[in-house]
Amino acid sequence: MPELLNTVVHPDCRHFRGDLPCRPNKTDGYVCDGCPVYAPVTSRILIIKLGAIGDVIRTTPLLRRLRQERPGCYITWLTLTPAILPQGEIEEILKFDFASALQLQGREFDVAINLDKEKEACVLLNSISAKEKFGYALRPYDGVAWPVNQLADHKFLTGIFDQTSLANTKPYVQEIFELCGFDFRGEEYVFDSHDDKGYDWSRLPAARPRIGLNTGCGDRWTTRLWSTGKWIELIQGLQTAGYTPVLLGGEAEDVRNRELHAATGAAYLGTFPLPQFINLMNQMDGIVTQVTMGMHISIALRKPTILMNNIFNPHEFDLYGRGQLVQPNKECVCFYRGSCRLGTSCMEDLPAAKVLQAVCESVPV
Repeated sequence: MPELLNTVVHPDCRHFRGDLPCRPNKTDGYVCDGCPVYAPVTSRILIIKLGAIGDVIRTTPLLRRLRQERPGCYITWLTLTPAILPQGEIEEILKFDFASALQLQGREFDVAINLDKEKEACVLLNSISAKEKFGYALRPYDGVAWPVNQLADHKFLTGIFDQTSLANTKPYVQEIFELCGFDFRGEEYVFDSHDDKGYDWSRLPAARPRIGLNTGCGDRWTTRLWSTGKWIELIQGLQTAGYTPVLLGGEAEDVRNRELHAATGAAYLGTFPLPQFINLMNQMDGIVTQVTMGMHISIALRKPTILMNNIFNPHEFDLYGRGQLVQPNKECVCFYRGSCRLGTSCMEDLPAAKVLQAVCESVPV
């Protein structure tokens, strides 16, 4: 036990800050000498997963396995979106910026994992001291992302060759587990539903089952969009079948959702900050969505997810046995493309009746 001026200090404790009093000292007046909540850290792990938000969410199952394999570990996670991570489940969450990168370069870790191929993430892994490294680093002589070891080869290759990606039969979560040297055992996401925030949902229809309709898909892969007419047909089918449809989305979907509300009477409460939006989704009994952040949130909340997919490899998504993946009746020829080669997206060949059937099978009335 190190001493400073005859005072016992436990810098190896997970509560120890160094720059400020620890929480047990603030709340209970404990000091290191004889502290009843002293918890020595057995290993220190760094996860670099900057973005996008959906990919950050679906990386969280790793936390469960790391805790199992390394009891007593202290996990630091570097990301562009700290708010999406479960604050009570990770010892240290850092927003990626110059200050965070600088201090990480001065630290030592037992394990460092980089799951991003962005050059800034890769070069950071190069410069961090760690006994074991997984994922991707930057090759100094040509400045390209490259696997740290053979464990990362599979995931690396699916990202650089469409043919390899199309042939892949492994879900994303399994791929990142294998990249870290683990077998995937169905570990669930680690996520915060924000139920403790006291949000008022009195405007939400009480009738159930509530089916959330996440109507947008972002502006990068617009080939995923489903037309307003298709959404209206689905909403009317849900209403007839005894469901309560609730329109979900952000600012980009606001105009469309208002139009759908006016045409069908489907509930629409407006747009919300991300934690409140997550909690709104948690009020649903099932969620219909395309491949978006909303899809990842739905899976993380363990909702039956009816996933409409066309341009991505369907094997990439693990719904954990809840819900169904539905695709157009016409085969998609625009793998990972943001514009349709044929002019009209094959999403228009996904019948509303097919989606409705998936809802009925996944969330019985």
